[in-house]
Amino acid sequence: MSNVAGFWVRLGARVLDALLIGMVIGTLVFVFRMDTESRLTQAIESVASILYFVLFPTFVYGYTVAKRLLNIRIVKKDGTDVNLSTMVLREVLGGIIYAVTFGLALIVSAFMVGLRKDKRAIHDLIAGTYVTHDRAEHWE
Repeated sequence: MSNVAGFWVRLGARVLDALLIGMVIGTLVFVFRMDTESRLTQAIESVASILYFVLFPTFVYGYTVAKRLLNIRIVKKDGTDVNLSTMVLREVLGGIIYAVTFGLALIVSAFMVGLRKDKRAIHDLIAGTYVTHDRAEHWE
């Protein structure tokens, strides 16, 4: 593992990505005059978020929009590009663990990224990934 990304840049990328998703969903809600409190709207937002965080890095060399802006990306532990199964483990299974533990595992993960030398969180350990500042060779 090389050039690992720390807590603050990872948090910043997640916040920026959440804002991006919120802006897209907010625009759709406005254009289609959807009820923001409806279960359908909330379900659409949840599915869009999951698809974004799973599919985007799968097809764009481990980047999300914000990760690309901040020059970080998700890679497998051996430094190769992530694939669909890796991202499903990382985002979906990791998310389920965070939800089942009522966020306690998420807090533990934040400390892990902040304190561990390899900066890997619970979802990284599950999926065999880490976040790096190394650019994708395919992206140059």
